[in-house]
Amino acid sequence: MPEPRTFRDEPVSFVRRSGRMSDAQERAFEELGPHYLLDVPRDVAWTSVHPEARLDPTVEYGREADLYVEIGSGQGHAIVAAAASRPDDDFLAVEVFRAGLARTMLDADREGARNLRVVEANAPEVLASYLPEGAAAEVWVFFSDPWHKKKHTKRRLIRPGFGATAARALRDGGLLRLATDWEDYALQMREVLDAEPDFERAFEGEWAERFDGRAMTAFERKGIAKGRDIRDLAYRRKPRGA
Repeated sequence: MPEPRTFRDEPVSFVRRSGRMSDAQERAFEELGPHYLLDVPRDVAWTSVHPEARLDPTVEYGREADLYVEIGSGQGHAIVAAAASRPDDDFLAVEVFRAGLARTMLDADREGARNLRVVEANAPEVLASYLPEGAAAEVWVFFSDPWHKKKHTKRRLIRPGFGATAARALRDGGLLRLATDWEDYALQMREVLDAEPDFERAFEGEWAERFDGRAMTAFERKGIAKGRDIRDLAYRRKPRGA
């Protein structure tokens, strides 16, 4: 019999650091987690998703609505703002850092955004199997870690293969929206997604216009203050079988 796996087959796009949670963050998990936090069966790691685990959005959100998924939601500023302003849509924040998830739940509760859920999991596994095929109206990847050192670029989330994973989760005509303040990474994103047969550009020229549905965050302001250009991209999922 083969030995069971103890590590993932692919490098992940994050380094998970443990740190002490504040009392407020701990309370967020205890008091708000039952509504906001999805309980995901695990595979080989704490942030993994068991390959047989499936989300049923209609059951989880209690209705049928368009689902918007943010990968690497950080402190949750963008997705909480979107969820609070668009009550007829549903939102899923995917993040591995517990402090960020706690802040997202606290802010969502303060804003009354009950149409938001959070999941503590490795994003490609969420897209590859946990979400039903074609479940997402849009997938957002805003300011994922650029891993700017050459020896670390293999950890970048947007690398060959990601497009097929995202395409599985998106419905036909759905959008993959990306933004970064790191030029080299932006060029790689564009090269990778231009080569993906399941996608076509949803913009003209070199870069997409800034997505007006993305709330301006402190992270984006910091990049601008440092003189880095913010580059947006948008790709449309081609119809299946076309």
